[in-house]
Amino acid sequence: MNRMEKMGGGEAELVYGDGEFHVVRPGSHVICAVTGARISLDELRYWNVDRQEAYASAEISLKRYLELQNAP
Repeated sequence: MNRMEKMGGGEAELVYGDGEFHVVRPGSHVICAVTGARISLDELRYWNVDRQEAYASAEISLKRYLELQNAP
């Protein structure tokens, strides 16, 4: 375990709710479900409650929404 992991610098595990999220495992970031980019918890603004996915931006969130609407 490195120093950052001891300080909670790794990937967090969250439960996404309506307008808020609950931290299950502390960390400094989550991973965008579409791009794979790291999203700092301080910057996390977009997620899907039903799919429990985080998104790096509004544009990426919309892209994922449209993909899911067109899925068979």
